[in-house]
Amino acid sequence: MKRSTERVLTTHTGSLPRPPDLLEKLLQKEEGLHVDEASLSERVHTAVSETVVRQAQVGVDVVNDGEVGKPGYTVYVKERLTGLDGEEPAPLTPSGEAVDFPEYYSRSPRSRRGVRQTTCTGPVAWKGRDAVDRDIANLNASLVGVEPSEVFMTSASPGNIAHYHRDRYYRSLEAYLYAVADAMKEEYDSIHRAGFLLQVDCPDLPRDRDTLELSIEALNHALRDIPSERIRMHVCWGNNEGPHHLDVPLAEIIELLLTAKPSGISIEGANPRHEHEWNVFERVKLPDDKVLIPGVIDSTTNFIEHPELVAQRIVRYAQVVGRENVIASTDCGFGTNVTEIPIVDGRIAWAKLQAMTEGAILASERLWR
Repeated sequence: MKRSTERVLTTHTGSLPRPPDLLEKLLQKEEGLHVDEASLSERVHTAVSETVVRQAQVGVDVVNDGEVGKPGYTVYVKERLTGLDGEEPAPLTPSGEAVDFPEYYSRSPRSRRGVRQTTCTGPVAWKGRDAVDRDIANLNASLVGVEPSEVFMTSASPGNIAHYHRDRYYRSLEAYLYAVADAMKEEYDSIHRAGFLLQVDCPDLPRDRDTLELSIEALNHALRDIPSERIRMHVCWGNNEGPHHLDVPLAEIIELLLTAKPSGISIEGANPRHEHEWNVFERVKLPDDKVLIPGVIDSTTNFIEHPELVAQRIVRYAQVVGRENVIASTDCGFGTNVTEIPIVDGRIAWAKLQAMTEGAILASERLWR
């Protein structure tokens, strides 16, 4: 993983706006409607190329495929793992936030159409390499004529898969986590062998504080054959525009997060609930083998951040952990699930990324002058 040795590098957390026509095809497939697979595969191929080129145009240094071919950052695994075949309605139990602010949560949902969650009803195992091989081939093809600093590919963490796909088979969280970890190891290793940085998406870590240590142990188990400097992990508190007043403070979990194997740690740093947490690193030293990837633009607002604000956020982090240890990023993704209407308009999302790269230039001028 490259560090910001000469200037502040930029990246994002994974999902980017999908072309409308591709989005509709993916939605139809999620609903069980007939979709011509050859046509869908070809459109994913071209959309990945379009997305990589767009990232290069706005100045993003560390790019990916935008997750444009996946229906969601976690739900995609149901097509790659056995055992996730059961279905049940989305849980009706209100969250703590919904209990505190029922009027807000009674508003129209962001879901485009009815959503059903798959559950684990049998042994979890890896189905085969076809899907991940297509992802790798599409991303490789998109890099012709493009010269990013580095390339990454995202994959769901064992803990997040276990959280989203309820267990109806193992009856033990530890057994379920390790079964998922052993299966997903195939995908993690494939991405690494392809020469890409692996990003594991871990929003489960701050969400499930009571199982945080166990989830990290299972994650490290799955990553055991990949060098730490070739892995980064994304940690967030949910990509929704809600109160977030019950979010676990970063200060309470940072020391455990630092025990995870990935060298790169992607955290929220731009939204109103977590922007102040740069000061956590005044108390907790970032280990020498870690790189911090803070969000410097918010993924839940259509405000386009001023580059000067972005620069200020970057400089704050650089002053406490060292300029070479900071890579500017987004708080979360802009196209997390196809079944949800994105909070941020697609064109605005790209403008926000442009503001991020402009802010990184300003920050670099101050940090390297």
